[in-house]
Amino acid sequence: MTEVLGLDGVSLRRGENVLLDDITLSISEGEHWVVLGPNGAGKTTLAEIAAGRMHPSAGTATILDEQLGRVDVFELRPRIGYASAALASRIPQGETVFDLVITSAHGVVGRWTEEYEGQDDERAEALLWAFGVSHLRDRRFGTLSEGEKKRVQIARSLMTDPEILILDEPAAGLDLGGREELMRALTEIMSSKTAPVVLMVTHHVEEIPAGATHALLLKAGRIVSAGPLEVSLTPEHLSETFGLPVEVHRDGGRFHARAV
Repeated sequence: MTEVLGLDGVSLRRGENVLLDDITLSISEGEHWVVLGPNGAGKTTLAEIAAGRMHPSAGTATILDEQLGRVDVFELRPRIGYASAALASRIPQGETVFDLVITSAHGVVGRWTEEYEGQDDERAEALLWAFGVSHLRDRRFGTLSEGEKKRVQIARSLMTDPEILILDEPAAGLDLGGREELMRALTEIMSSKTAPVVLMVTHHVEEIPAGATHALLLKAGRIVSAGPLEVSLTPEHLSETFGLPVEVHRDGGRFHARAV
């Protein structure tokens, strides 16, 4: 299978702090990964590197056959769908929902003088409808609820029909209803034959969509386990990752965990 994301001995340091430590990982077409771990495990840092938004201090990161440091990231990023709290913080609160989604076609936040084609309008409208937010197209981003903001951001991340979709804690801050709506939408995306590779960061196994295939468990910047769900998402690996005895159950494609 064709490799979409490859990390070879990747580390990232900020001063004396080691955020990622010797990460080696290969993600191929048709795979949908979840990244789990406690606060400070390096999950968001890994997502930022995978999205071409951050360069490693050591090692090699290859995204869609392009090596970071040897490619123009502004040409690479439109091939990558990305939604995160860090990106959301840079969205102008007065931006309309429709403009926020369509500007992803040019890889910018904030509509200025870019020119868009009719097919751009049609795709933006279709994505808003698919995520149940078409009625919000003329609302200002800053007036939306957390659940609405999350769905709009994911619609934006799919605007360019990306080859890899990276979601950093998409369910954070959502109530039960909002989380389950999001899980249904992500399951539908992952179940599609034309779906991009998905890399989704979360703290909770309950937020793993039914279509996920693989899991990466991180602790203190290092890999505890990486591979198919049935191999990685075990009580032993989760207990080591979170530092307490954990039991995990699977029911109807969804997971549930609790401390023993």
